[in-house]
Amino acid sequence: STIAFQHFLTMFGSTLIIPLLVAPAMCVSDDIIVTSEILGTSLFISGLITLIQSSLGFTRCYFRLPIIQGGSFAFLAPTFAILNLDKFQCPGYFYFSNKIHAYMYVGSAEHTEVWQVRMREIQGAIIVSSMFQVLIGFSGMIGVLLRYIGPLSIAPTISLIGLSLFKEAANNASENWWISLMTVALIVLFSQYLRNTNIPCCSVQGKRCGCTSYPLFQMFPVILAILIAWGVCAILTVTNALPDDDQHWAYAARTDTKLNALSKAAWFRFPYPGQWGTPTFSVASVFGMLAGVLAGMIESIGDYYAAARMSGAPIPPFHAINRGVFVEGIGCILAGVWGTGSGTTSYSENIGVIGITKVGSRRVIQVAAIVIMIFGLIGKLGALFVSIPGPIVGGIFMVMFGMITAVGISNLQFVDMNSSRNLFIFGFSLFFGLCLPQWVKTKGNFIHSGSDILDQILVVLLTTGMLVGGLTGFVLDNTIPGKRKLIQPY
Repeated sequence: STIAFQHFLTMFGSTLIIPLLVAPAMCVSDDIIVTSEILGTSLFISGLITLIQSSLGFTRCYFRLPIIQGGSFAFLAPTFAILNLDKFQCPGYFYFSNKIHAYMYVGSAEHTEVWQVRMREIQGAIIVSSMFQVLIGFSGMIGVLLRYIGPLSIAPTISLIGLSLFKEAANNASENWWISLMTVALIVLFSQYLRNTNIPCCSVQGKRCGCTSYPLFQMFPVILAILIAWGVCAILTVTNALPDDDQHWAYAARTDTKLNALSKAAWFRFPYPGQWGTPTFSVASVFGMLAGVLAGMIESIGDYYAAARMSGAPIPPFHAINRGVFVEGIGCILAGVWGTGSGTTSYSENIGVIGITKVGSRRVIQVAAIVIMIFGLIGKLGALFVSIPGPIVGGIFMVMFGMITAVGISNLQFVDMNSSRNLFIFGFSLFFGLCLPQWVKTKGNFIHSGSDILDQILVVLLTTGMLVGGLTGFVLDNTIPGKRKLIQPY
């Protein structure tokens, strides 16, 4: 049970970030209760899908490895592209100079319908696009796809997931750069400088008392940084070192500005399918979300190999990988039905926990799944964590999005980067994936094909940087003459 709880703490940081990013894009505004409900739903579904992936089902249909499932960052880029369409722009009355009026508006029936319309659109896009992943896993096409999707396609795709989110990181961090940089410094201290420093952990077993070393800093660098930075902000708030003036540059770091939501949140809330209403479906949203599905699927394949290696299991054959992709597609559909605002994927952080603890039992993952589901039902826990001051969140964003970018670039270790061919493909794909979406966003309504549906499809696709960059790399890598190495998981 202790190791299972460690898995929960390890995955919680990444799961927390997704509602904090998705909620503002859906015009939730300052409604902390709604954001906490989305977080609770994400945790509940993550636990449910983890339980399905690791234990339930027929042996022939399920690929059972000790893998924690959680919200995927790969779905964020297409989600933002969809919500950036003109019909989903936040209403003008969301931007008040007088924040009292904004708080009065939050929670009203009008406000609820504004954000739930957007959530239902994302739900429908995730449900339909995830069927594509189910089809790929069921048909056994993974082996065929991996012959053509190499590191030069994967690297710009994954890297652009992190790079496309730099504005969200900058906006939160700029609310109070001192607190944000302190958070970054704490994460760097724990995860890099102290990662090999263990602390003594003593326990009594029967009549014996023993002490062992525990890699606390290596296991929970993000959680520790959040708690310490949060505590510092609380001290500065109590001592009035942070001004109680909402126009002051340091005000956003106060910890008492969102505490009223904690008292309003229910102790327990059970998420259910269709809780935000019936999902809506549009062709443009589905096509755009396919980019997130494909990126999340490719990312998970690498995690399957890593989980097998850490668990001491044999190398998974392609038919086992197909089954894992199939089940993960089912999980994404369930995430869409419940309304988490994102699809799901395997969490590589928890595979690292297996490597540290040397415990690769599926029983531990099953217990962890139940723990995750239970914490998803505790409403006040979600409200507590979404009330974290924005500057702390900004610091976490900078570190985690930077890591996502680096993970994408790390795929280049499997190709010869002394080759001018490979340098050109990666460099141009990455830069083009940044330039074209930015131009489309600033240009506005310049596509006039005669069909509104086709116009929306093109806008969503062209503003999704990971799709533009990944597709560019895929085409160039498979058409430019020359040799390249394919990914070798072991």
